[in-house]
Amino acid sequence: MRSLLALTFCALAIGSGSEGATISDLFCDDSARLEKQLLTIHGAQKLGRGMRGPDALLEVWIAPNSGDWTLVQSYANGTSCIVAMGEHWEEIASKADPA
Repeated sequence: MRSLLALTFCALAIGSGSEGATISDLFCDDSARLEKQLLTIHGAQKLGRGMRGPDALLEVWIAPNSGDWTLVQSYANGTSCIVAMGEHWEEIASKADPA
C-alpha cells in the first residue's frame, strides 16, 4: 500500500502543472491542496501535530481503514512536504494516571 500511496502523490505532483518536476518536488505541495488530498483521496485523518521549530510544524495523518500513516512537515510559507509514510499504524493506549 505504501508504494501505491507514493505513486499517487507522484502522479498528483507531476499532473498538477509542475513543468520540469524533480524528485525533490514530488512530495511537496501547497499545504491546503495536500491536506485536501489526504482527506478526500486517501481518507486520512490528522492524529496529532507538534512544532519542529519556529517555521515548521509536523503532523501525523492516519488512514484508519488501511492503517497507512503519513508524516507531513508544513512550513510558514504555505508549503507542506511528505517526509515519511508507512503501513500498519497501531495506536497505543496511554497508561492510566496512578494519582
